[in-house]
Formats: sequence, structure tokens, C-alpha cells
Amino acid sequence: MIATMETTTPTGSSTGTPEIPVIEMVQPMPGFPDLARFALVQVDETGVLCSLTSLEQPGLRFLVVPPATFFPDYTPEVEEDVLADLGSTSADDLVVLCVLTAGESLASTTANLVAPVVLDIGTRRAVQVVLDDPALSVATPLIA
Repeated sequence: MIATMETTTPTGSSTGTPEIPVIEMVQPMPGFPDLARFALVQVDETGVLCSLTSLEQPGLRFLVVPPATFFPDYTPEVEEDVLADLGSTSADDLVVLCVLTAGESLASTTANLVAPVVLDIGTRRAVQVVLDDPALSVATPLIA
């Protein structure tokens, strides 16, 4: 079975104080084999822009966004084994985050839609998956 994932905002709390969860990558991100623990930090007040900040390599961070704001029709599908790797019991607990490549401006910033980070909010485990969809790009402009 394949799960289709909703794209919602991963951070924030009902008390108004942002929660900074520690995320464990169940598989290393490509190019970073020794890094497994990241803090998911809200960068802006709206919660749209976040960073996955390495707890093991100071100064390393990946800018990420829930894609719904920029790509409302983006609904990646992942295999059941991804759910098992994350310890997920329901696709409803999953959040998709797209990794950004920052440009000089928002107009030149791109999102990687081929390899989103899939996060289980309950287990705080994540994995970057590579989707087999030739229609997707690793450098999709954030603003059309």
C-alpha cells in the first residue's frame, strides 16, 4: 500500500511558545552519512519556513518548507516500508517538508520536490525519500 501525505506545518504549540523538536533521521540524508539528529526550528512567525539544524555539526542547516503554501497540488506517495521505518501507525501523523536551495531572492529560490523529507510528528523520526516521478524536479522555482 502507498500512503499519500498531507502537507501541514510541523511546528508550533497551542501555548504560543514554539516547540523545537529533535528529529532523528532513520537514514542519513544523501551526502551527510554521519548526521542523524536535527532540531526542527521555526524560522519565521508564520511557521512556513523552518530549518533542520544539525545537532552534530554546528552551523549546518537545511531550509525546509511544508509544500502546501507553494505547491498546493503536490501530494507525494511513499511506500509502506517508509511508514515502518518511521514507526508510523498512520499516514495522518506524517508531514512532508521540501528542502530549499536558497537563491539571492525568493524568486530565485528552488525546492527539491523529488526528495522530500517525510517526518512522523509522533515518533519524531524522519527520512528523506527519493520519489520515482520524472515529472518532478530537484530545482522547482518556489514562485512561478
